[in-house]
Amino acid sequence: MIDLYYWPTPNGWKLTILFEELGIPYNVIPVDINKGEQFEADFLTIAPNNRMPAVVDPDGADGKPLTLFESGAIMLHYADKHGRFIPADERGRAEVLQWLFFQMGNVGPMLGQCHHFRNYAPEQLPYAVERYTNETSRLYRVVNKRLADREWIAGDYSIADMAIFPWMRLWMNQGQEIEDYPHLGAWLERNNERPAVQRGLDVMADQIRKKLVFTEEERSIMFGAKQFEAR
Repeated sequence: MIDLYYWPTPNGWKLTILFEELGIPYNVIPVDINKGEQFEADFLTIAPNNRMPAVVDPDGADGKPLTLFESGAIMLHYADKHGRFIPADERGRAEVLQWLFFQMGNVGPMLGQCHHFRNYAPEQLPYAVERYTNETSRLYRVVNKRLADREWIAGDYSIADMAIFPWMRLWMNQGQEIEDYPHLGAWLERNNERPAVQRGLDVMADQIRKKLVFTEEERSIMFGAKQFEAR
């Protein structure tokens, strides 16, 4: 069984959604990022970047255990391994991959910064809030335009949808109005209607922080000196 090192965040949801869609068993090992468990030495051997999610698959490669970090790489590995949610033909595969990397290189980093400066920063920095909110709006427009004439991001439902959806479902925390993006809004609903998506979102849902408030220790772990210590 796959060991999934996980916390309920957009990057974590990508994998629980994928595993639920694939119908493969997995064992959730919580990595409480508020307590700094992502910095523990044992986890560093699995995820050198001190970020969850990560997986250990006992039958991952040539019958030997396989350790993987980086959510996009993990998604691609399991989509290929099971022959689902990524096309076999070269053109279709390339289409999915470019949107998967669009999420990894743009949607995750930019929307993450938008979340931080709008909701978590100890002081409001108007330049940062404006910059990242505007970039988030731009990315929403890219996806909205992409979905104007199709149901899913790249052909059939794929890992590209699973990767982008968990980030953009949080539009209300990113200074966006979903009515401005009707095609994207309809796509969010299509994702929400999938039973496997709901099961993926439900994993450890009780741990999701209800208020955007941190103790000083938690703030140091998440955003301050603790995060940047040499390891």
